[in-house]
Amino acid sequence: MEKESRLFTPVLLIGCSIVLVGFAIRASFGVFQIPIQEEFGWPRSEFSLAIAIQNLAWGFGAPFFGAFAEKIGDKKAIILGAILYSLGLVLTTGANTSIEIQLYEILVGFGIAGTGFGVILAVVGRASAPEHRAMSLAIATASGSAGQIVGPTVAIILLETMTWQTVFLIFAISILGILLLLPFMRYPERASKEEIEESLSEILLIAFKDPTYMMIFVGFFSCGYQLAFITAHFPALVTEMSAPIDPTGWCGDLGIETTAALGGMAISVIGAANIFGTLMAGWAGKRFGKKWLLSGIYAGRSIAAAWFILTPITANTVLIFSFAMGFLWLATVPLTSGLVAHIYGIKYMATLYGIVFFSHQLGSFVGVYLGGVLYDMYGSYTTVWWLGIAVGVFSSLIHLPVREEPRVKILNKISNNGA
Repeated sequence: MEKESRLFTPVLLIGCSIVLVGFAIRASFGVFQIPIQEEFGWPRSEFSLAIAIQNLAWGFGAPFFGAFAEKIGDKKAIILGAILYSLGLVLTTGANTSIEIQLYEILVGFGIAGTGFGVILAVVGRASAPEHRAMSLAIATASGSAGQIVGPTVAIILLETMTWQTVFLIFAISILGILLLLPFMRYPERASKEEIEESLSEILLIAFKDPTYMMIFVGFFSCGYQLAFITAHFPALVTEMSAPIDPTGWCGDLGIETTAALGGMAISVIGAANIFGTLMAGWAGKRFGKKWLLSGIYAGRSIAAAWFILTPITANTVLIFSFAMGFLWLATVPLTSGLVAHIYGIKYMATLYGIVFFSHQLGSFVGVYLGGVLYDMYGSYTTVWWLGIAVGVFSSLIHLPVREEPRVKILNKISNNGA
């Protein structure tokens, strides 16, 4: 099947739908922090560890699902991911101990890996014409932000009338529902299984020896740390804020009456702002050096986080910070995945980006779990917040020496050997 010259192809639209549903569920987990803590009487670190394990399993699963998709088939990888996602959610509803929930979140994490960016962005990138690839990746990434708007809001509404277990069951049905879209997802044929197996080991060896690839790998750590920490803990931080809600201010205009509602709204604002930020990143990625944009995004996040923690927390500062952080939220994803594709080609993007994404999820694990542990120790998130600022500055600096040139001669040699 030929690559389509238009931007909005069926592959892009279906890929966006899959990412939207998957991320809507994933982004809502922070909303369940307090309900689950109150039901079982656990310290916050227990459910934080469950979310952290989910993120780590997502990271472990990403390169494996990427390789599975490249060798066996993208649709099969997505189907397996959706089944594992749903199974993990269903099993979680029957858990009575923190260890049970933490174990079941491994399944959820693998499910996210099979239905998330690693697999979907590779399919979208392969199906896109070269002139539209950067924007296609940005649009697919922005659909995750749309899910981030929908997920926490839906979770809060449902929790008003039903238990968190019932909400999880509804989410499990929703993720299975995306499988109905797969028959309509048609895209260019992959390389043969034999060709991929012959040359994948070579490209992995080259990438691991390339300082640029390793700098991209290390730099993505802070992205996961910051995003996962905020997704998992920011709703609770806002819910417990001491400042009252001003009904005559922005919250009144938005119909927000409680700090719990403000916490959920904050995640939704982040998602809404990031739709624009991610699309802007896709547009800029075609025109400017991706490494410079990535460095600027990480620096911008650190500045926004430092301003927020140094300023008295009010409803208005929560919304301002959410918009600023949201604009920079997933903007790193199309740039990082696009950088990998630009340097090493689209053929092995699922696997190479999946490995880089593992670093992202290592950061997610550390950010979520450390947030819960340090909160239990000190009764606040200040320490872990400043650590997030520090790793953001580090990522801003580590991207500066990246060599943003395609490894054309090496890749051509591998392709010729595999032909």
